[in-house]
Amino acid sequence: MELDATLKRKLAASLVRITDRSAFFAALALHARLEASDEIPTAATDGDAVYINPDFWNSLSSAEQDGVLLHEVLHAALTHVTRRAGRDARVWNIAADVVVNGIILNEGWTLPEKRIRDARWEHLAVEEVYEKLLRDANLATELNADLLDDAPTDATRKRGVGKASDAGQAGDVQITREQADGFWKNALEQAQIVARANLVGTVPAGILRELHGVMQTQLDWRSYLWRYLTQTPTDFSNFDRRFVGRGMYLDTIDGEAVRVLVCVDTSGSVDEGELQVFFGEVLGILRAYPHLECELFFADAALHGPFPLKIGAPLPKPIGGGGTDFRPFFSRIANHRFLQNQTVAIYLTDGYGEFPERAPHVPVLWVVPPGGLALEKFPFGEAVRLLKTQRTPFVKI
Repeated sequence: MELDATLKRKLAASLVRITDRSAFFAALALHARLEASDEIPTAATDGDAVYINPDFWNSLSSAEQDGVLLHEVLHAALTHVTRRAGRDARVWNIAADVVVNGIILNEGWTLPEKRIRDARWEHLAVEEVYEKLLRDANLATELNADLLDDAPTDATRKRGVGKASDAGQAGDVQITREQADGFWKNALEQAQIVARANLVGTVPAGILRELHGVMQTQLDWRSYLWRYLTQTPTDFSNFDRRFVGRGMYLDTIDGEAVRVLVCVDTSGSVDEGELQVFFGEVLGILRAYPHLECELFFADAALHGPFPLKIGAPLPKPIGGGGTDFRPFFSRIANHRFLQNQTVAIYLTDGYGEFPERAPHVPVLWVVPPGGLALEKFPFGEAVRLLKTQRTPFVKI
């Protein structure tokens, strides 16, 4: 519902205070469409508008009002509503609160005393925090569910679930998810431009981490894995129709077999569940394309292996437990017999270790569990994030 004169005046005062402190946050907050809602107990967003309960707002100090407004604006701007996809709504909401509250508090803003914070994980992307929370036995956190699938019934317009081409059928009372996400992506771009051109505030580090998930189209790590494992010198000629029904447009393989060198970091940073998902995907690809050859290594500070990786054969027990050093693996494969043919190296690791000074003469795919090194910090190859909750055709999670 529309803002009354009192709430409108107080929100305007909050926006002025935010503008005085941060050009970036001000640019985002000024993009927000603010509404009052008696149906929302505190404050919330549906990815389009920000809804505020007048009684709750009036109970806050001015500093808390600024923090709460930024909290909801960041949820909307970072597309936390739509990025949830098929994940558990409550766990995702907690994860998003961990990230957003970390950003706000680390930048010196104030939030009400009853808020969610976990300093262990607030530096991660929301998708990574979600993975961590799934393994956390203490999920009984009191939560104000402020990420809404639908607008409250007293909202002035609804956020639809159709395609952008369906918009406008009900005049200006409906907006699609695509339109809302597009609006906020544009707002983020403008806020970055304003922050760079203004001496009042910069883009917070936590925002820069989240922008990777908002501004870029991210491929599922399995798409990378399939692309690497099915690539040959003669390239591709057509789609493999066996997988089209699963939404996977994979190319058929022509020419000689591909050799794959897989190394798993066994320094203790990759847990058993992540290993199972990773091996399940590799074995699934080997099952689909049995002419692939694969050798497995384990590595901590030393290198262990190789072990042949074959369909139907039991997986070797991981060996390791020491520090992390990537150099032994790349040193070993520099003269590996596989390099006489089309070869790819795949390394499952958190990324915290000693890298070789020079990139190897072989394509490298780094598969990084949640909480691992930032993907852009890997010195060579391509790096993708391993998220166990993404759907997979081969592993039942």
